[in-house]
Amino acid sequence: MKALDVNKTYLVTGGAGFIGFFLSKALLEKGAKVIGIDNMNDYYEVSLKEDRLAILKEFENYRFIKADIADKDEMFRVFEEYKPQVVVNLAAQAGVRYSIDNPDAYIQSNLVGFFNILEACRHFPVEHLVFASSSSVYGGNKKVPFSTEDQVDKPVSLYAATKKSNELMAYSYSKLYKIPLTGLRFFTVYGPMGRPDMAYFKFAKKIMKGEPIQIYNNGDMRRDFTYVDDIVTGIENILCNPPATDENDAYYKIYNIGNNQPEKLMDYIATLERCLGREAKKEFLPMQPGDVYETYADVSELMKDFGFKPATTIEEGLSKFAEWFLEYYNNREM
Repeated sequence: MKALDVNKTYLVTGGAGFIGFFLSKALLEKGAKVIGIDNMNDYYEVSLKEDRLAILKEFENYRFIKADIADKDEMFRVFEEYKPQVVVNLAAQAGVRYSIDNPDAYIQSNLVGFFNILEACRHFPVEHLVFASSSSVYGGNKKVPFSTEDQVDKPVSLYAATKKSNELMAYSYSKLYKIPLTGLRFFTVYGPMGRPDMAYFKFAKKIMKGEPIQIYNNGDMRRDFTYVDDIVTGIENILCNPPATDENDAYYKIYNIGNNQPEKLMDYIATLERCLGREAKKEFLPMQPGDVYETYADVSELMKDFGFKPATTIEEGLSKFAEWFLEYYNNREM
């Protein structure tokens, strides 16, 4: 396994996003040059994205470009000017429930945008393209833990369908144009400066406001919650280690990055309550369209190839989130 090469230029799309911010910061702290791209959309509070960006812009070796990956001409211009050797595509329209009411956003960002990134990597060759997939591709699979060898052709949301489509598009580009490609199926990533649209963040806001939190499937759900630092370490290990060819001569690999330990939703909420020092009012609701009962990552491939698997407990992770949350929203509106 090759160590991270700080002499390379890394392009990170979704650079003002949750994972994009923490990955960029980790690379910058090691001395690498990072080019960040983000369209700064208002899917969730733009001020949080701006606060992340302000931290990154303190590094001399960081360049930020406000752009949409659905703009092909702009993507080609960026690749031609900055000549990145390694690309991490994290830009995407996220969220399962949002995809039910706003499908157009997913087609533009997750399909058209990803196609443009693939095309840019074809015309301006890179050493490795790493892209974000999702545990959502496993849909309603009943076999656990979820393995990258499992069939994933029955998505239960458009978001999941776009992520599976990304994997198929990536495979064909790797086969046809010899682009080394690695897809990462993330499992419920959480942590400080996270996404306000995610359950734990919504819970924290409502708990501190004294409002009831909505708990789906009457609380009978299990999730493989993965702390953001573990996700970043996993990505860093992979960046300078493009995959070997498979049986079809494609330079392509898929990994799960999850905690390998699903937690009961009610235990997760109880831990968050302890960390915030306040008990939640609770409203129990039925399962929502697009949701699944359980996610559980088989990370044996990650262990085999990199000797690493996420290990941060929810007590550690939620404690760090709560500390940040209480400080961040101390003098500002939630």
